[in-house]
Amino acid sequence: MDAEKGNIFTLLNGLKQYLIPVYQRLYSWEQPQCERLWKDIVAMQKENREGHFLGSIVCIAEKTAPTGVQKYMVIDGQQRLTTLTLVLIALRDSVGYESGINIDQLNTSFLFNQYELGENKYKLLLTEEDRDILISLIEKKPIKSNTRSKLLAAYNYFKAQIAKNEISPQLLFEATGKLQIVIITLERDHDDPQAIFESLNSTGKELSQSDLIRNYVLMGMDKETQQNLYNNFWRTFEELFGRENQDGNMDSFFRDYLTMQMHRIPKIGNVYEEFKAWKVNCKFSSNEDLCKDLYECALIYTDIIFAKSSDAKLQSLFKEIQTLNMAVANPFLMTIIRDYKSGSYQLSYDDLIEIIRLCISYVFRRSICVIPTNSLNKTFATIENEIKKDDYLNSVKAFFIKKDDYKEFPSDKKFGEAFVTKEIYKIRNRNYLLDRLENYDNKSPVIIENLTIEHIMPQNENLSADWKNELGPDWQRVHDTYLHTIGNLTLTGYNSEMSDKSFMEKMDMKGGFKETAIRLNKYIVKQTHWTESQMQERAQILLKKALKIWSFPTLTEEELAPYQTKEADDTPKYTLETYKPNLLVKELFEKLDTRIMNLSSSVKKEFKKLYVAYKLETNFVDVIFQEKRLRLSINMKFTDVKDPKGICKDVTDVGRWGNGDCELFFDNLNQLDYIMEIIQQSYDSQAN
Repeated sequence: MDAEKGNIFTLLNGLKQYLIPVYQRLYSWEQPQCERLWKDIVAMQKENREGHFLGSIVCIAEKTAPTGVQKYMVIDGQQRLTTLTLVLIALRDSVGYESGINIDQLNTSFLFNQYELGENKYKLLLTEEDRDILISLIEKKPIKSNTRSKLLAAYNYFKAQIAKNEISPQLLFEATGKLQIVIITLERDHDDPQAIFESLNSTGKELSQSDLIRNYVLMGMDKETQQNLYNNFWRTFEELFGRENQDGNMDSFFRDYLTMQMHRIPKIGNVYEEFKAWKVNCKFSSNEDLCKDLYECALIYTDIIFAKSSDAKLQSLFKEIQTLNMAVANPFLMTIIRDYKSGSYQLSYDDLIEIIRLCISYVFRRSICVIPTNSLNKTFATIENEIKKDDYLNSVKAFFIKKDDYKEFPSDKKFGEAFVTKEIYKIRNRNYLLDRLENYDNKSPVIIENLTIEHIMPQNENLSADWKNELGPDWQRVHDTYLHTIGNLTLTGYNSEMSDKSFMEKMDMKGGFKETAIRLNKYIVKQTHWTESQMQERAQILLKKALKIWSFPTLTEEELAPYQTKEADDTPKYTLETYKPNLLVKELFEKLDTRIMNLSSSVKKEFKKLYVAYKLETNFVDVIFQEKRLRLSINMKFTDVKDPKGICKDVTDVGRWGNGDCELFFDNLNQLDYIMEIIQQSYDSQAN
């Protein structure tokens, strides 16, 4: 390895060519990065500083003939090298010979290799379409007016800044030469470019996790192998993710791919490190085999996230998955679709469709029942561990059936109670819900984007006399209770015309309920009144359909038996009486217990040997019985607890029964409301 201090002029001067390898990302600097560089140049010159350190450029010297162009493969610093080249092109194109700049020298020393032919004539060669655009700029060739390119945007930015004449062209040229660069040249046979690449602290645009992974997979190869692998696999792989938010989508893919492989979830900012560790012992014997697998999984993944498929049923399901924001399920969905496509397992097409529908039902039912979503990613990450590939569908059903507590698949009873009473109009997925109710098993589906949600009983708090009479003497309670519930909601193209009209006016008007083919109105058009009774009855009718759409997994006892785990009969059972509370402490506990359990139906209570635990995914508060009071252990960092009254105590690293770094004492019912505010914080930290 050879390292020397230099600048853009010493870097480019001489018969040299810098090649950007195929695995490097396209030019990615945007205006904020260009603006930062420009301000550094101007400030350095105005403050008469001797120089400004720009960063490093790391390259590998390629073997070459004794004469001719010496070529270097750039492994880090391509963004700043390209940007400085754009500054020189913009400067050349903005001035004449009278500026004092030797334009011929600028061309022949820093942009072209004089007398060389073909691609050897250019000092810098980029990859893919960036190459053609940069060459056009160097050669002053016309570029199509509708071309979208960050290269072109940066070039135009620098031309615009030069035109403002904040510093003269001559001073700009001098300042460009003052930008200090450490030029690190590696030998392919002796240096480890990947290790050096990772150790560099770039001041440009941060590399994404997928950038780092691409470099890691492709960097250590000879140029020909690298080119073949990139062209045959990696380039096509990246194109699957489109241009818009490509880095974000690919980062998510690699995280989900690793989750699928490892059955645990890597931290968002640690995907690259996890990928390297996993690759060391992965099943793939070569980078080519790995790239093939990545490509096959990416085909499935991009079908899911872009809701596209040649199969109509799958495309429809993928659209539902995107509507419900079910990204947490992507690792499992990739697994089952790949298993189906392989043909190696007892998984038919109908089984695949049913499993995907169960995943959708699981997520949707839980949202209606307001069960916290923070455990979903772990549920889908680990489900494959419990799948029996020779009994695929039944093992997935059994997995869902056995879930309880905060991971439960809500039963028909629990889902039904929430479905008919919930204020559906206020939920995020209300349009999805109504769409599915309307179009389920419908060969001529209605496009609900052309319709709006109609409250049959109007939203107006100042109900008309007709509506008050319709609802009866208890109209206020009925209005408050049922207004936004499913029994009172439908779809219409005449929302503004219906407004606050009476029920029969909405029925008989032009475009009214009787004139529409909306299937949600099937029950409504048979009614002559709209009261509490009708809303309740219609809600139950729609519930029957909902139970078919978002069904609960069913197995016979014989089918479920192989998946049941037998609990040991000698497991100790604890109850409230285990702690032998006196009357005062028992009353304190019962009041506190009621309030905690009312936080959510997802809260689970467990009587342990020494304390009572309340948990969602894990304990959020533990209650320890003492002679005259209760000690509460709050499972939060002490510094995170908001406690204006100062009743909490920091027990970090202090031995105590219970979980958490914060404890408080409860010995008077007057404290209950404030104590619940503290407990609510711990509950929210898990629920959210």
